[in-house]
Amino acid sequence: MKEIKLLNPVSPVWNEVISDQEYALTAEAKSPISIIVRSADMHSYELEEDVLAVARAGVGVNNIPLDKYAEEGVVVFNTPGANANAVKELVIAGMLLSGRNILGGAAWAQNLKGTEGIEKATEKGKGQFAGHEIGGKTLGVIGVGAIGLLVANAGVALNMKVMGYDPYISVDNAWKLSRSIVHAKTEDEVIANADYLTIHMPLLPETRGKIDAAYIAKMKKGAVLLNFARGELVDVDAVLAALECGQLSAYVCDFPTEKLLGVKNVICLPHIGASTPESEDNCVRMAAKQLDDYIKYGVIRNSVNYPNADPGPMSEPRVCVLHQNVPNTVAAITGAVSAKGINIDHMFNKSKGKYAYTVLDLDDAPSAELIADIKALDSVYGVRVINP
Repeated sequence: MKEIKLLNPVSPVWNEVISDQEYALTAEAKSPISIIVRSADMHSYELEEDVLAVARAGVGVNNIPLDKYAEEGVVVFNTPGANANAVKELVIAGMLLSGRNILGGAAWAQNLKGTEGIEKATEKGKGQFAGHEIGGKTLGVIGVGAIGLLVANAGVALNMKVMGYDPYISVDNAWKLSRSIVHAKTEDEVIANADYLTIHMPLLPETRGKIDAAYIAKMKKGAVLLNFARGELVDVDAVLAALECGQLSAYVCDFPTEKLLGVKNVICLPHIGASTPESEDNCVRMAAKQLDDYIKYGVIRNSVNYPNADPGPMSEPRVCVLHQNVPNTVAAITGAVSAKGINIDHMFNKSKGKYAYTVLDLDDAPSAELIADIKALDSVYGVRVINP
């Protein structure tokens, strides 16, 4: 039985997608073939010798040393989209919280306990919590990926005018968008028109601090900014200044910081975007399926350090090679196979940045000597054979 090590407790729903007769998922695994992790820090973790892959049951992978593992021939997966519905619902809640002062009203009502004539006091005091409806307002969505897509469509269902911008939108997501959504040609077009602006972009060197003073100055005066993506996308000082002068009417985020807490018109939630049992179940199901497909067939889906790759159906011995994305490596691999007089029936190669993945389906089973020859190549990080 193959062992998968759990570095954090996970939902038992994994056995809905892979067999507990074939895999044992346990924190005590001694010789795991792969690992599932949530928040555990793996930067100082010593990988067991037989580990082929690590699956993060979630999206962020800052707790995993991606390049180090890539150079050890270990593929790292994450589970984008598994928590999309949970985050979407919280974004909608964020718009309602900021538009209706629900939190302020609830806190005030709690303080009425013990007051004589609560009903009259309620009617007298409720005016200070008057808000506005989100129906008819313009929702701007920056980044129409798994989460942004759901948020945009939900906005339409809530009778909002919705504008979306994403220069990298996938064909699948474009098909799933409501026809009522305005597909903006520029980001500035969305920023200038949105009453509510929600950002859904990855944290990269070029997006860190992207929502700065210049960006906010382009927004509609009095707009609400919502950040349920990553805290570091936003320049907190710029947000505070915009709230002070009225450029922003509210900032709603899932990432509390010392500077934001206690500030009027700031709503900080404690990073609960994906904190639902449904979301956690989805992450585990996706992680388990990805590991199973990679272990059995060499298929890579949602990797963050190697290219996504589907070599197709397997009916012959399959050699999977993880290697540097440098010239002559593929030629050296195929040359080693040819030198043993074995025909390559099908070959697949794909690269991502510094790393590449080559899959060879062979007419004959490769010898241990052939595999050793491929492993000995300077640019090769890992080799394994999968038999049909």
